Amino acid sequence: MIVNFWLGNDVGVHMEDATPRASPVSGDRHHGAMANPNLTTGSIWRLHHGDQEIARLTVTGADMPWIHAEVETLPGFEEFRSAFAEQERAIDEEDWERADACYPQIRSALTLTFPDGSLVAEFMLHIHDDGTAGWRWHDEPFDVVGQ
Repeated sequence: MIVNFWLGNDVGVHMEDATPRASPVSGDRHHGAMANPNLTTGSIWRLHHGDQEIARLTVTGADMPWIHAEVETLPGFEEFRSAFAEQERAIDEEDWERADACYPQIRSALTLTFPDGSLVAEFMLHIHDDGTAGWRWHDEPFDVVGQ
Protein backbone atom coordinates (compact mmCIF):
# COMPACT_ATOMS: atom_id res chain seq x y z
CA MET A 1 0.00 0.00 0.00
CA ILE A 2 1.21 3.49 -0.78
CA VAL A 3 -0.15 6.41 1.19
CA ASN A 4 -0.29 9.61 -0.85
CA PHE A 5 -1.24 13.04 0.38
CA TRP A 6 -0.80 16.64 -0.61
CA LEU A 7 0.35 19.55 1.47
CA GLY A 8 -0.75 22.48 -0.64
CA ASN A 9 2.33 22.79 -2.81
CA ASP A 10 1.47 20.09 -5.37
CA VAL A 11 4.09 17.73 -3.97
CA GLY A 12 3.02 14.13 -3.24
CA VAL A 13 4.39 12.58 -0.07
CA HIS A 14 4.86 8.87 0.63
CA MET A 15 5.60 7.01 3.85
CA GLU A 16 9.24 6.70 2.81
CA ASP A 17 9.58 10.39 3.64
CA ALA A 18 10.43 9.42 7.22
CA THR A 19 9.97 11.76 10.15
CA PRO A 20 12.92 14.10 10.66
CA ARG A 21 13.86 14.91 14.26
CA ALA A 22 12.88 18.18 15.91
CA SER A 23 14.29 21.53 14.92
CA PRO A 24 13.25 25.10 15.74
CA VAL A 25 9.88 26.31 14.52
CA SER A 26 9.98 27.86 11.06
CA GLY A 27 7.24 29.08 8.75
CA ASP A 28 6.05 27.93 5.35
CA ARG A 29 3.38 29.15 2.97
CA HIS A 30 0.92 26.30 3.66
CA HIS A 31 0.53 26.37 7.42
CA GLY A 32 2.39 29.58 8.30
CA ALA A 33 4.14 28.06 11.32
CA MET A 34 5.14 31.39 12.82
CA ALA A 35 1.54 32.69 12.76
CA ASN A 36 -0.28 29.41 13.41
CA PRO A 37 -1.19 29.07 17.12
CA ASN A 38 -1.39 25.27 16.72
CA LEU A 39 2.38 25.24 16.15
CA THR A 40 3.38 27.41 19.10
CA THR A 41 5.87 25.69 21.39
CA GLY A 42 3.88 24.27 24.28
CA SER A 43 0.63 23.82 22.32
CA ILE A 44 -0.99 20.49 23.16
CA TRP A 45 -2.50 18.25 20.49
CA ARG A 46 -4.47 15.23 21.75
CA LEU A 47 -4.56 11.65 20.47
CA HIS A 48 -7.79 9.71 20.98
CA HIS A 49 -9.06 6.16 20.67
CA GLY A 50 -12.81 6.59 20.44
CA ASP A 51 -13.80 9.01 23.19
CA GLN A 52 -10.70 8.25 25.30
CA GLU A 53 -7.70 10.59 25.23
CA ILE A 54 -4.66 8.31 25.14
CA ALA A 55 -1.78 10.76 24.61
CA ARG A 56 -0.90 14.44 24.74
CA LEU A 57 1.56 15.79 22.19
CA THR A 58 3.22 18.99 23.43
CA VAL A 59 4.76 20.89 20.53
CA THR A 60 8.52 21.41 20.80
CA GLY A 61 9.17 22.66 17.26
CA ALA A 62 8.45 22.23 13.60
CA ASP A 63 10.37 21.55 10.43
CA MET A 64 7.48 22.06 8.06
CA PRO A 65 5.62 20.10 7.13
CA TRP A 66 6.59 18.00 10.20
CA ILE A 67 5.52 19.03 13.71
CA HIS A 68 7.54 17.69 16.66
CA ALA A 69 6.45 17.06 20.22
CA GLU A 70 7.11 15.43 23.55
CA VAL A 71 4.58 12.66 24.21
CA GLU A 72 2.73 12.11 27.47
CA THR A 73 1.05 8.72 27.25
CA LEU A 74 -2.19 8.14 29.14
CA PRO A 75 -4.23 5.03 29.98
CA GLY A 76 -5.23 3.32 26.73
CA PHE A 77 -2.03 4.13 24.83
CA GLU A 78 -0.33 0.77 25.52
CA GLU A 79 -2.71 -0.97 23.12
CA PHE A 80 -1.09 1.00 20.27
CA ARG A 81 2.55 1.18 21.40
CA SER A 82 3.50 -1.91 19.39
CA ALA A 83 2.03 -0.47 16.17
CA PHE A 84 4.10 2.72 16.54
CA ALA A 85 7.20 0.65 17.42
CA GLU A 86 6.71 -1.52 14.31
CA GLN A 87 6.31 1.60 12.17
CA GLU A 88 9.54 3.08 13.58
CA ARG A 89 11.47 -0.17 13.03
CA ALA A 90 10.24 -0.37 9.43
CA ILE A 91 11.30 3.22 8.74
CA ASP A 92 14.69 2.71 10.40
CA GLU A 93 15.20 -0.37 8.19
CA GLU A 94 13.92 1.55 5.12
CA ASP A 95 11.25 -1.11 4.62
CA TRP A 96 8.69 1.23 3.07
CA GLU A 97 6.16 -1.48 2.28
CA ARG A 98 6.06 -2.52 5.94
CA ALA A 99 5.95 1.13 7.06
CA ASP A 100 3.04 1.76 4.68
CA ALA A 101 1.20 -1.23 6.17
CA CYS A 102 1.35 0.37 9.64
CA TYR A 103 -0.42 3.53 8.55
CA PRO A 104 -3.99 2.17 8.19
CA GLN A 105 -3.68 0.22 11.45
CA ILE A 106 -2.83 3.41 13.33
CA ARG A 107 -5.05 5.80 11.41
CA SER A 108 -8.19 3.66 11.41
CA ALA A 109 -8.14 3.37 15.21
CA LEU A 110 -6.99 6.83 16.32
CA THR A 111 -8.02 10.45 15.92
CA LEU A 112 -6.05 13.61 16.60
CA THR A 113 -7.35 16.97 17.78
CA PHE A 114 -5.88 20.43 17.47
CA PRO A 115 -5.10 22.37 20.66
CA ASP A 116 -8.54 24.04 20.39
CA GLY A 117 -10.21 20.60 20.49
CA SER A 118 -11.32 20.49 16.86
CA LEU A 119 -10.76 17.28 14.92
CA VAL A 120 -7.77 16.98 12.55
CA ALA A 121 -9.19 15.75 9.23
CA GLU A 122 -6.13 13.68 8.31
CA PHE A 123 -2.69 13.04 9.76
CA MET A 124 0.38 10.85 9.60
CA LEU A 125 1.81 10.32 13.08
CA HIS A 126 5.05 8.71 14.24
CA ILE A 127 5.51 8.17 17.97
CA HIS A 128 9.11 7.26 18.75
CA ASP A 129 10.36 5.02 21.53
CA ASP A 130 12.27 7.98 23.03
CA GLY A 131 9.02 9.72 24.02
CA THR A 132 8.93 12.12 21.09
CA ALA A 133 6.61 12.33 18.11
CA GLY A 134 6.54 13.77 14.63
CA TRP A 135 3.48 14.24 12.47
CA ARG A 136 2.03 16.10 9.55
CA TRP A 137 -1.59 16.90 8.96
CA HIS A 138 -3.96 18.13 6.33
CA ASP A 139 -7.35 19.84 6.34
CA GLU A 140 -8.86 17.15 4.09
CA PRO A 141 -8.53 13.33 4.10
CA PHE A 142 -5.53 11.86 2.27
CA ASP A 143 -5.97 9.77 -0.87
CA VAL A 144 -5.04 6.20 0.02
CA VAL A 145 -3.95 4.09 -2.95
CA GLY A 146 -4.29 0.28 -2.87
CA GLN A 147 -7.11 -0.13 -0.36
